[in-house]
Amino acid sequence: MAHSGRVVVGVSGSLRGLTALHRAAEEARRRDGELLAVHAWTPPGGETASRRAPWPPLLTEGERSAACRLHQAFQDAFGGFPPDLRLYLATVCGESGRVLTELADRPDDLLVIGAGRRGRLARLVHGGVGRYCLANARCPVLAVPPSELMRALGPGARLLDELPLKPAA
Repeated sequence: MAHSGRVVVGVSGSLRGLTALHRAAEEARRRDGELLAVHAWTPPGGETASRRAPWPPLLTEGERSAACRLHQAFQDAFGGFPPDLRLYLATVCGESGRVLTELADRPDDLLVIGAGRRGRLARLVHGGVGRYCLANARCPVLAVPPSELMRALGPGARLLDELPLKPAA
């Protein structure tokens, strides 16, 4: 089978994000394509505050923390990096929706995002990443619903998904 594009997935480390990561890996295998796993992050105070008063040690720590979260997501989802995938990792400073739609810029790309109902806290903190991606993507978007386990756990699982996971040391 010929290579048919990339699969770009946003990786946050949340339960919803791990479900999307699994689906993205399946899609990359099915398409015999590359998997580009992206963790977008913003510095404390946001991008605007960082541009006005950049503090390099804080940005360096943000980048390190983002890389740890990305690696930890693969550890949590697969027990490490799947050897059968052409895998590329990216940590990018910026708002998640914008970063993902800018990276998934080819017509034969597939953008995979976690979807489903989120609580008010998550929408307040993370904004509408899924909506942004659906409205602005230049390629097909696959919105992956929550796993059966999350549905079975009900509202408590949603609360767990909204809590930030501790990055690996």
